[in-house]
Amino acid sequence: MAAAEPLNPSDSPEGSEAPKNESVGTVIIAGLANLVIAVAKLLAGLVSGSAAVVSESVHSLADTVTEVFLFVALRRGSRPADEEHPFGYGKESFVWAFIAAVFTFVGGAGFSIYHGIETIIDPRHTGDYLWSYVVLAVSFVAEGTSFLRARRQVEGASRKWGISPFRFLRLTPDTTVKAVYLEDSAALVGLILAAGGLALTQLTGHEMWDGIASIAIGVLLLAVATTLATSNASLLVGRAVPRRVHNQIAADLASIPIVTAVPTLLTMQLGPGDILVAAKVDFDDNARGGEIERASDEAERRLRARYPGIRYVFLDPTHGAAGRNHVDGGVE
Repeated sequence: MAAAEPLNPSDSPEGSEAPKNESVGTVIIAGLANLVIAVAKLLAGLVSGSAAVVSESVHSLADTVTEVFLFVALRRGSRPADEEHPFGYGKESFVWAFIAAVFTFVGGAGFSIYHGIETIIDPRHTGDYLWSYVVLAVSFVAEGTSFLRARRQVEGASRKWGISPFRFLRLTPDTTVKAVYLEDSAALVGLILAAGGLALTQLTGHEMWDGIASIAIGVLLLAVATTLATSNASLLVGRAVPRRVHNQIAADLASIPIVTAVPTLLTMQLGPGDILVAAKVDFDDNARGGEIERASDEAERRLRARYPGIRYVFLDPTHGAAGRNHVDGGVE
């Protein structure tokens, strides 16, 4: 068996300080923006009596707490491997990101839907509308600034891998940038819903529209929380790499001169920038022990050169049929 030692984080673009700092910056900016916006929305909601604006304040507060969880995820998940956790702490990032998604589900979506239903059943007179419109407009600018930063990060990464931003968001193990991007997108849509509910209430005189807008905001948060929770649960269980990466790894292993087949190839995301590769490899029956060792070292170098995020490589010499390689595995 040939086993690769973990790379130093500075050797890998995925694990280097620059991308990590970029994600930290994205989270901090989003968190500060959400905190200021939450206070402003709450004051405007109390002055106007708007259920949708109050729900938006809870939405922003939930996003603020979520950013705290994501910040903890970045810090805790980046700790180096030790004897107790030989594969590192990368999966802890997924734990905290999952908790953040659950908080959004309970704290944001639950309150917004409940408050909206309460407003429809027991409508209350709405007061001054002006401050609500002002706060919603300012919030849109602030949320838009945070969203643009997250979008630049997503578009830059998707261009690097030659895939669409949507596919990148679906497949990326970087839970922080995915969470910020989706939450900021939901925040912008939520602000439009709140403004629409407020305008319809003002025009018709029926607070029902304000309640409906609050429920719509809750459903929106529910969709975002469910998406993030499902993704993080998959990563916690032990998700494989994307199919294109899987097939390229199989091709690189099969290209080693004395390798005749790669019958089994298993991969796992150990963290946002850490990948484990384990494969059963059929070496030429006439190859000597020294040749197999050198071929294993070469395979390790090739894989790390192509995907620096690969931290561990385990190759198990085994019998197989020539040309029968494990392809089309991983996440599609």
